[in-house]
Amino acid sequence: MKIYNTPNTSSAITGFILLGFPCPREGQILLFVLFSAVYLLTLMGNGSIICAVCWDQRLHTPMYILLANFSFLEIWYVTSTVPNMLANFLSNTKLISFSGCLLQFYFFFSLGSTESFFLAIMAFDRYLAICQPLHYPTLMTGHLCTNLVISCWVLGFLWFLIPVIIISQMSFCGSRVIDHFLCDPGPLLALTCEKAPVMELVFSTLSPIPLIILFLFIMGSYALVIKAVLKVPSAAGQRKAFSTCGSHLTVVSLFYGSVVVMYGSPASEHGARMQVTVTLFYSVVTPLLNPIIYSLRNKDMKKALKKFLRL
Repeated sequence: MKIYNTPNTSSAITGFILLGFPCPREGQILLFVLFSAVYLLTLMGNGSIICAVCWDQRLHTPMYILLANFSFLEIWYVTSTVPNMLANFLSNTKLISFSGCLLQFYFFFSLGSTESFFLAIMAFDRYLAICQPLHYPTLMTGHLCTNLVISCWVLGFLWFLIPVIIISQMSFCGSRVIDHFLCDPGPLLALTCEKAPVMELVFSTLSPIPLIILFLFIMGSYALVIKAVLKVPSAAGQRKAFSTCGSHLTVVSLFYGSVVVMYGSPASEHGARMQVTVTLFYSVVTPLLNPIIYSLRNKDMKKALKKFLRL
């Protein structure tokens, strides 16, 4: 990566400047306290689910193993942005190194892609459990579950590897100020010395492809689930079947709803502040809400959490 100073930049600057949430010093301290609390609650909530699944033998089933892996993912997803954000609240320079910016970009979007894959295989698991109940134990074996988990991590981290390598070879000019709290590709590409239409095309293609394909897969799985549940004669049976899917559908709606708002509409329709707000929701708020959603609507998980927290 090559960096060139212009009259608008200081030679002392050795990275990018993340504006984050511009406000007076008092406001920065208040935001630091607020996001510190959110971060700790997110770690505690997702960590509790992981510990509950590991501790309770009754939860050693594919559905809860996938949930524990998803919670582990959420911890790292929020960790890819929030610690640096907290440091910037107390910093006067709000500087992030070039290598740090690239690493944050790679891990944030790789973890986001991995989350999409996990949501898809969790929907697939519910499809097998409800539509193929008699064959479920033989189909969703521990070996298959392990392979699916490994595939999610590998595919998620391979997806954005090439774009990051290409960006690392680009030259950057100008103020080097990124109007965001993380190294987002849009503001980052805007700082390149020359326009990179090919790179912009790569991002505009790579980003939505897994989201669209996996979203259609999730919707197809749940369409078959709903069709099967409606054939259940008893209302109690229908409620039980829907209760196992309700939490996952809520999480899918939160994640994909915010992502569609962010990337599904033209950039001209929402300003920089709107982009920051939507990114903040699906990258910080959603990981906080997920443990609450899964624990409130799942009796087995609530029992396991109560048992674990009493230790």
